[in-house]
Amino acid sequence: MKFRPCIDIHNGKVKQIVGGSLKDIGNVAEENFVSDMDGGFYGDLYRRMDLPGGHIILLNPAGSEYYEADVREAEAAIRAYPGGLMIGGGITADNAKRFIDMGASHVIVTSYVFKDGVINFERLDRLKEAVGRENLVLDLSARKKDGRYYIVTDRWQKFTDTVITEEVLDTLMEYSSEYLVHAVDVEGKASGIETELARLLANWGKLPITYAGGVGSFEDLELLKKVTEGKLDVTIGSALSLFGGSMDFNQVVDYCRNI
Repeated sequence: MKFRPCIDIHNGKVKQIVGGSLKDIGNVAEENFVSDMDGGFYGDLYRRMDLPGGHIILLNPAGSEYYEADVREAEAAIRAYPGGLMIGGGITADNAKRFIDMGASHVIVTSYVFKDGVINFERLDRLKEAVGRENLVLDLSARKKDGRYYIVTDRWQKFTDTVITEEVLDTLMEYSSEYLVHAVDVEGKASGIETELARLLANWGKLPITYAGGVGSFEDLELLKKVTEGKLDVTIGSALSLFGGSMDFNQVVDYCRNI
């Protein structure tokens, strides 16, 4: 179980927010933490700690007045750790190469590949052509409804018609080198993990998968390791001391390295 660091950027600031609270109108979100440090600080830290495969998420939409400020913060992080960070948020076939050329290892995509709530294979083909499957990560972040986990898009506000199943994971792996999955209902709450979702992802296990959401203690981290047999990677945001939380950042890194 590898630890994957994160840099979430909103309104030009590195932040941690409560999942599902983000609103495009007014560019508002329920904040857990707002950093005084810029993206370059975090990129350099992750490079010095030898933590590749982390993800930057641009939380403002491309049409927002803050979007380019988000991009500048992301670029500072990538300059500090070229090839060590992925980036997502507003990625399309038209702009994906911009971020790979900037030095991101991968682009992370969700909303663009869904249209009217279903998988848009034409857009997936365009993305694959633009940057290659090896540089593409699909974010299959999910919320539970009627006992099943549905992929959600548009800052996690809209349910798609797509349920996370082994068949869906099999289909999409033609386009993706790995998956990132936020358990949105517990994201940013440090209230415990979604064990059912984590177990489903680990049982499939054909690509690297990073799980995010709900880890608020080392007991949660131990539970995640137990239910997944250490097969998933993990990212932690609000609960980390790095972002004002109670879990010591260095101890988390050491814990994951020793699994």
